[in-house]
Amino acid sequence: MDAQATEPPEDSRLVDAAGQVLGEGSSPSSDELLDASQGIDLVPESDEDEDSEDSLTFSNGVIEKIVALAMREVPGVVGMKGSWFNRVQDAFGAADTTKGVSVEVTPESAVRVNISVLIEYGAYAPQVFEDVKRVVVKQVTGMTGLEVAGVNLRIEDVLTSEEFDRSKQGGEDEKPGDVVGAE
Repeated sequence: MDAQATEPPEDSRLVDAAGQVLGEGSSPSSDELLDASQGIDLVPESDEDEDSEDSLTFSNGVIEKIVALAMREVPGVVGMKGSWFNRVQDAFGAADTTKGVSVEVTPESAVRVNISVLIEYGAYAPQVFEDVKRVVVKQVTGMTGLEVAGVNLRIEDVLTSEEFDRSKQGGEDEKPGDVVGAE
């Protein structure tokens, strides 16, 4: 509700500290009179309390990083699958620690986590999923206090240990002969 200014009445009236017009027959004490230099607070105190309330917020990137680091604890997860942008970053030596993770905030202020992973050949995918959910909920809730509304896991590839070692050395996502930044 917006406060609207009104013209003062032509007759001079006295107001008390609460802004109430005093009756003509009453004579206020000096404590009841307002000093004109103080002004009148048009905002109720309850509204001021809301504005001065402390808050703690997290950027999505912080939650994504917590999740990405937590993935290192999950047996069977050998890597994260990022987008083409992540591959460009990797090529320039600016690896994104949050690749393969995205976070959505629900209307209830909980977070939904989407993760794309590479799993080890022979790992039982349903068990990997259960381990991922357990670790994500534990770390996100434990570090931020936020509720996790859901965890969506997408298995992008299955790698043998040899394939994984090769991908770490040469970047399996890049085709031979591709030069990043070439015209």
